[in-house]
Formats: sequence, structure tokens, C-alpha cells
Amino acid sequence: QVQLVESGGGLVQAGGSLRLSCAASGRTFSTYGMGWFRQAPGKERDFVASISWSGSSTYYADSVKGRFTISRDNAKNTVYLQMNSLKPEDTAVYYCAADPPIWAYWGQGTQVTVSS
Repeated sequence: QVQLVESGGGLVQAGGSLRLSCAASGRTFSTYGMGWFRQAPGKERDFVASISWSGSSTYYADSVKGRFTISRDNAKNTVYLQMNSLKPEDTAVYYCAADPPIWAYWGQGTQVTVSS
């Protein structure tokens, strides 16, 4: 079992930056691949980025490549999403998830709002 808690969301102007954190409980965190997803109002939840259990492999949605960076610190049981050059279309609730490909575990989400 893994419990996930996101933090770091907020309101930022276009072009700004935010760093999201996802703190995980459970001794097996370091064995799971982790990911970030987002859901804008009235839209489906979309994949944003993922990272392997070791951190050696990362994947990004085309819409965030070059702007977002996913990383993890297994000693702190935490995964991060550094978001730079934010755009209004990045506005969404961001969710942390674990255990690809089924993504069995989810956090409660954190709101990111980018103003133009």
C-alpha cells in the first residue's frame, strides 16, 4: 500500500514556475514507478510525466516537454514536478500516481492555476 499526498500548487502568472511535491508513505516507495497527471475542468485526466523506480528513465507528454521536469528522491519518499514557463493551458488539478501501468495509487490532487 502507498498513500500519496501532493503539495505545492497555487496561482502563478504565465511564464512563472512552480514545483509540485508528492510525499509517499510506505516502505516500498522506491520500488514503484511514479507519475504526474492533470485534469482541467470539463476534460479527461491526462498523463503529464513519469519516472522509473530508479529515476533513470523519464517520460513526458509532448505538451510539457522542455518545460516540466520530473524527479524523485527515494530517501525522502518524494517525487517532484518542476514546472517552468507555465501557460494558462497548464491550469488543472495535478495528481500524483504510483505503480504503472495500472496506476493503482493516487493522491488527492493539488490545484495549479496559471493566469494570463
